[in-house]
Amino acid sequence: MKKFKLDFFSDTNTNPSVEMRRAMCEAEVGNEVAGEDPTVNKLLERVCELLGKEAAVFLPSGTMCNGIAYRVFCKRPGDLIILDQTAHPVTKSSGLISGLAHAQPYLVEGEQGIFSAKQIEPIISAARGYNIPCPRVVSVEQTTNFGGGAIWPLKTIEEVCSLAHSYDVFTHMDGAHLLNAVVETGITASQYAETFDSVWIDFSKTLGAPMGTVLAGSRSFIDEAWYYKFQQGGGMHQVGILAAGCLYGLDHNVKKIPEMHRLAKELAKLLNELSFIKLDPTKVQTNIIIFEVNHPHLSAFQLEKGLHEKFIRVLALDGTRIRMMTHLDISLSDIHEVFSAIREIGEEKSLRKAI
Repeated sequence: MKKFKLDFFSDTNTNPSVEMRRAMCEAEVGNEVAGEDPTVNKLLERVCELLGKEAAVFLPSGTMCNGIAYRVFCKRPGDLIILDQTAHPVTKSSGLISGLAHAQPYLVEGEQGIFSAKQIEPIISAARGYNIPCPRVVSVEQTTNFGGGAIWPLKTIEEVCSLAHSYDVFTHMDGAHLLNAVVETGITASQYAETFDSVWIDFSKTLGAPMGTVLAGSRSFIDEAWYYKFQQGGGMHQVGILAAGCLYGLDHNVKKIPEMHRLAKELAKLLNELSFIKLDPTKVQTNIIIFEVNHPHLSAFQLEKGLHEKFIRVLALDGTRIRMMTHLDISLSDIHEVFSAIREIGEEKSLRKAI
């Protein structure tokens, strides 16, 4: 595998710091499935307090969090899960909704991954009759991923959840980047999570842990979630080693998130100067940048390939769009280096075609 000098592919591609590794090595551990791992238990207590929820469970990944929550809430094959069309469970989870939850996604065309209560009311209110699938869950992604890291406004969240609950529909937050929203807005995690029946946060992204997520909700929800945790192979032993990395991230890396956002906004501002890049810098709110390649002789895939040849990794979403993410291992000098590389590739393509 090619070793990349700069990696903007995902904020999961961070290396645990020496200090985090030390905390993991020194962690006190026990049998997690028996509730006897003290470090896991400490993490669960911290997250419950952070999110304002009764109970929580430690899981390997956000995909497992989404899958378990959907399975708890969806009681009949064919039930509906309402999500934005760009949501991660739809685009990057190996058919999780139909294959694992035996439900079907109802896709909403939101703005940067954000939809309104007005958009979903016709879907929920029309669910009457024996031959109409029942909406069971409204699923929200905070912040949006393929919506470009946009932050759901608290008022929109409250309106969407209030509508869903008025029809006895559950609400779920995919909080992979929830703490990015918290840091950027000053709104607490518990305020964002209050109106959701289930919510999870991720420690392997902007917090820099090797892996680990915590799914939270009511006591009865978590009791049922444990059944599916076991069924999906999520039972772990002596996993306090991983939980210690998550705790370290909470204690030491949340304060580093503002710098990630600043670097993303700086990169967006620089890219906006290039004639062949289409990007609105004002829409970059957190650490995710999505831009269009508007070049007569260069596709997004070609730009991705050109950057790879310079040992810089990005993600081409399709033939016209690229996603880049800042994280703990990205510095200001890296921002200027990738910008110079993108500019150079674009200019070289133009020159070659002109000759």
